[in-house]
Amino acid sequence: MDLMAYRELVETLNIYSRAYYVHDESPISDSEYDTLYAQLIGIETAHPEWTAEDSLSRRVGGKPLENFKQIRHSEKLLSLDNAFSIEDIEGFMQRIKKELPEETLVFSVEPKIDGLTVALTYKEGILFQAATRGDGEVGEDVTDNVKTIRSVPLKLSQPLDLQVRGEVFMPREAFAKLNEIQEESGLQRYANPRNLAAGSLRQLDSKVTAKRPLSIYIFDVIGDVKERVTTHSESLKTLESLGFKVVKPTLCQSAQEILDVLEKTKLMRSDMTYDIDGMVIKVNDFGSRKTLGVKTKSPKWAVAYKFPAEEQMTEIIDITVHVGRTGVLTPRAELVPVEVAGSLIARATLHNQDYILEKDICIGDTVVIQKAGDVIPAVVRVLKERRKPNSVPFLIPENCPVCEAKTMRNAGEVAIRCTNPWCPAKNRRSIIHFCSKAAMNIDGLGEGIVDILIENKWIKDSGDLYTLAESEEKLKRVEGLGDKSVKNILAAIELSKSNDLKRLLTGLGIPFIGEKAAQNLARKFKNMEAIACASQLDLTETEEIGDKMAESIHIYFANPHHRQMIQKMKDAGVNTVSLEENLESGLLKGLTIVLTGSLERFTRDEAETIIDKMGGKTSGSVSKKTSYVVYGTGAGSKLQKAIDLGVKTMTEEAFYHWIGV
Repeated sequence: MDLMAYRELVETLNIYSRAYYVHDESPISDSEYDTLYAQLIGIETAHPEWTAEDSLSRRVGGKPLENFKQIRHSEKLLSLDNAFSIEDIEGFMQRIKKELPEETLVFSVEPKIDGLTVALTYKEGILFQAATRGDGEVGEDVTDNVKTIRSVPLKLSQPLDLQVRGEVFMPREAFAKLNEIQEESGLQRYANPRNLAAGSLRQLDSKVTAKRPLSIYIFDVIGDVKERVTTHSESLKTLESLGFKVVKPTLCQSAQEILDVLEKTKLMRSDMTYDIDGMVIKVNDFGSRKTLGVKTKSPKWAVAYKFPAEEQMTEIIDITVHVGRTGVLTPRAELVPVEVAGSLIARATLHNQDYILEKDICIGDTVVIQKAGDVIPAVVRVLKERRKPNSVPFLIPENCPVCEAKTMRNAGEVAIRCTNPWCPAKNRRSIIHFCSKAAMNIDGLGEGIVDILIENKWIKDSGDLYTLAESEEKLKRVEGLGDKSVKNILAAIELSKSNDLKRLLTGLGIPFIGEKAAQNLARKFKNMEAIACASQLDLTETEEIGDKMAESIHIYFANPHHRQMIQKMKDAGVNTVSLEENLESGLLKGLTIVLTGSLERFTRDEAETIIDKMGGKTSGSVSKKTSYVVYGTGAGSKLQKAIDLGVKTMTEEAFYHWIGV
């Protein structure tokens, strides 16, 4: 490949990346993207002198810094005055109308994202520098870290010199997932998405930042673009065309219109994918802004309306303890039900013993609760002046509340764990996780069915799932199951035996080992036994496997109960090797496959990835050139068209059996 072809590849990948991370579109499959990215890395390894500033390889993070450089902003980054009521907003508007009596004013109203403000500087369209706001005059150089954020364009669609301001944040779903991992691993939960986003951006090692799923919305521009448009809303449209992910403003002309937007946003707030703590109201016209000017620390043409904290007072009736799949004991406050942010809350997590002691929480206390990040109910504080004489302090028991085994707390962890590897509660959560879509994807085995299997002593751990066929007749007699349900469950269990090793590793629920780590382990070691026998040093040589993860894997496979369970699976015929080599066999080379109907074993994207890796290609429409139509439940017109054209058809299950996946 020559330099020109390399540059085309860089540009192509940037287009795909921007479509996915800025516009939420997927123009190509994940496997196609991965193949192109691997090609990019291969070229840059062979020709490091070609590596472009806007190459996606720049997002992976560089060498750790000793400290952050101080950056003086070219233009002072002002803060905003706050408004807490509609009267404050009306006062803000009246002051502006007093200074601009002849103008018909339009105001931009947009979400105030609860994150960390940064200034991004571009030179000739290339990201040159990124800095935190700091004190408004001097910030910290976080360029390497900001480059890891996928929604930040490394190169603009035009070679402009400009500076933009944006808010870096962590989406709620990503935050919740990270906290779930922390809790299951016995580590301290992160306080809230904003703090985690700020801490991630201020990591001295940008490789750490690269692992955190941060995003950004741009809300202001300084420089070239501002000289070519006359209003704020126009500037945002221009920035979007340059490749930025921008906030979406609503234009208003009266206090009532602004109030309507605020009320509507309050109602939608809990459904948003990220946290906001208010709305920003700005004069839309740049000329009017210039006339109004600024005060010492804030502009006269903008104000931040802060939403009131959504808190409610209630009483803790009791504190119960939940045992998770890794044995972590999590205390939960059972509350007198109360409505918070549109939801009836009857329970709140208390996280761990340290949290209870720090907040001085007792059974019987009157407490203030809120939705942490507007998602997870949390106890904010105890109203000690209302404490009753009979309020009872709480300590997590020394024995597991389910199996009565001794509990323990490892050095350096906040979690208290059940030490019994066969604890029913621990096993229940482990089995549910094993059957989940992200792991072995055993359809039909939800929490209710798992409970029935455990209560009837048909299963003790995940390995026993593969002996359930022996209890088929007994299962059919269970109320609510019946012949068809049982046959479907047993068929799903049988189908799961042929899953790839990475799914099995994910299903085992090894602390710290998620889907990505499981995939990397499967690729490197090829089979389960090799992973089980690997030294901690060998494990750390796997991509993205650190010391703590390697130690966790080593401890897991050293446990005789775990090895016993895995052996049961192997004896039942569960696949324990990586199937990636099979996928790369080229079996489907030259074939065009159309997928239709509802697929059960894999998602549509996963199925397309498999076909792509085996040399085939997928199409969205049926024609005489179609090689096969693979159909799931509910297939309709495409299947009928295939039959009419004489195109070969097969069921989803038959297709996977044919290709050996």
